[in-house]
Amino acid sequence: MTDLKRNLETKINDLLTFFPVVIILGVRQCGKTTLAKILRPNWRYFDLERSRDYDFLTRDFEFFIKEHSHSIIIDEAQRYPKLFQELRSVVDRDRKHKNRFLLTGSSSLDLIINVSESLAGRVGLVELGTFKANERYAIGLPELYKIFDKELNQTTIDYLKNLESAISHDQLMQIFLKGGYPEPVLEKDERFYAAWMENYFQTYIQRDIRTLFPRLDLVKYQRFVTMLSALSGTIINRSQAGRSLDISEKAIRDYLQIAEGSYIWRNTPCYEKSVSKSVVKMPKGNIRDSGLTNYIQGITRRDQLLNYPNVGAAFEAYISEEIIKGIQATETVNWNHYYFRTRNGAEIDMILEGPFGTLPIEIKLGSVVKQRQIQTLKNFVYNNNLPLGIVINNSDDVQLVAERIVQLPATFI
Repeated sequence: MTDLKRNLETKINDLLTFFPVVIILGVRQCGKTTLAKILRPNWRYFDLERSRDYDFLTRDFEFFIKEHSHSIIIDEAQRYPKLFQELRSVVDRDRKHKNRFLLTGSSSLDLIINVSESLAGRVGLVELGTFKANERYAIGLPELYKIFDKELNQTTIDYLKNLESAISHDQLMQIFLKGGYPEPVLEKDERFYAAWMENYFQTYIQRDIRTLFPRLDLVKYQRFVTMLSALSGTIINRSQAGRSLDISEKAIRDYLQIAEGSYIWRNTPCYEKSVSKSVVKMPKGNIRDSGLTNYIQGITRRDQLLNYPNVGAAFEAYISEEIIKGIQATETVNWNHYYFRTRNGAEIDMILEGPFGTLPIEIKLGSVVKQRQIQTLKNFVYNNNLPLGIVINNSDDVQLVAERIVQLPATFI
């Protein structure tokens, strides 16, 4: 796998100076192991999916720690749930000793609970996604993300006007089509890409999900994930989804939790702090990697993608993920993302909220802003007295398209 620089390298190094344990979470094959080995090349590596390493670590953990009390990478830590309780006792013997254990995990279903119960205050968590576009093309994090370092204000608009594109339009669309799983996108071989994605999806269903949930109906779950890929970027009506798959609404809830916990799906909550009292409260979400969405939908070419009936929502999902990955790479903490939609159909694709304030974002595939398309965005900005709102689209330059509403090309993010 590639040694391209990842946006999270500085953050993970910082966390290792703050905590004795750091855990890199993320979907399988997004580069967690590679990144851990790059950051700590001289540390001893153990993979809990290898029976030899698993047996050595679990058979007698006290002996293991006597042999390896620090400078350890443990891959796929969720395979041994007691690990976090064991590490707590080790860490508590010397709380001042930082930078000791670097763990990875590809399922958060029980891992987060175990960490919260056993390692609270002793661990730093960071989430790694598939390649963000700038990582794929080996350039730095776009300058856009500096706006989240401080409170948004009128000068933010002036800053945005002076930004330049981070990547080309063709590069943007290539990532939109192929996604960001490091190994297949860097191989640059269409046959390898197709074979890799097929193997990846089947391994996810037949091995990963089967291991975590041995009683789960894998045929129904695979049909569910296929349905999710068609709904990526849209509001999920759980009862309607259940009827279409002939399963209960409770099963849909469980399946959504599994998909999110294995990092292929991201749930987005609705924004309920608006002056409007008639907001829709159903969850919205998206497949986290656009390439996986397109693979499941049988989309292999750019012309197919652009003619796909749900391409607008798919583009929104892709850009939303790019933004989330970008903010995750900054020092910004205690932030969240939402969507907004009223029962009469007024909608804003993304609302970011954190120490920087509140930033509503509308995402459009086209290149021309039509005023009727941004009316809800304008109302939200004006009614909540916000310094600005942003429209991200495929235009070529930054423009003020209405009072306090900035058009930003997708190539800037």
